Amino acid sequence: MSTLFQVRSFNVGLPVAVAHGAKTIETGIFKTSVSGRVNVHAGGPEGDGQADLIHHGGPDKALCVYFSSHYPYWEERLNCKLEWGSFGENITLDGGTERDLRIGDILTIGSATVQVSQPRQPCFKIGIRHGLPELTVWVQTTGYTGLYFRVLEEGAISAGDTASIIERPSHEITVAEANHIYYERKRDISSIRKLLTTPELAASWREALETRLDKLAHEGEGG
Repeated sequence: MSTLFQVRSFNVGLPVAVAHGAKTIETGIFKTSVSGRVNVHAGGPEGDGQADLIHHGGPDKALCVYFSSHYPYWEERLNCKLEWGSFGENITLDGGTERDLRIGDILTIGSATVQVSQPRQPCFKIGIRHGLPELTVWVQTTGYTGLYFRVLEEGAISAGDTASIIERPSHEITVAEANHIYYERKRDISSIRKLLTTPELAASWREALETRLDKLAHEGEGG
């Protein structure tokens, strides 16, 4: 399991209006690579923004991360060249995958300190970004979702910075396992409880899993 990573690209973008069927919506999915150091705060990086603040952004989703190792797979499947930031991520990260980072891992990147809070939940705007609605489901089913960092100590990050794990939680629940529980073991009460024991898990995921657990418990009582 890798504990050392490198920032391949740092990407930002402000919300823009795009056509979606008969409607026009705003989205922050379009990110472009930037040079130089970018200040990152608890609410996200400077020069970046989200349109849907209910499902994106906030302290638990300050930085969206995607792994560069997934790009060759998508370039082959989509039959096109992809620029860094093509999945709406702020940080394109070298050196690992969702299997290498645990929920709650603390890393230093540049002068910032961050913590893994949850897997990234792909939304329909990834499909809009590539003109391929089914891409959202593909990202989910492959497990190539990426993840989110919360910012523990504000600082500056740039492409080329090393990302080092400096503290690991006692549990071994990786981002990949969290994805598997959330999407594949939806009715597995013991797995859901296991994931809920991770205190570092993002509040939105905790709330969704607790609701699911309550529903399963009531179904059991009714049966």
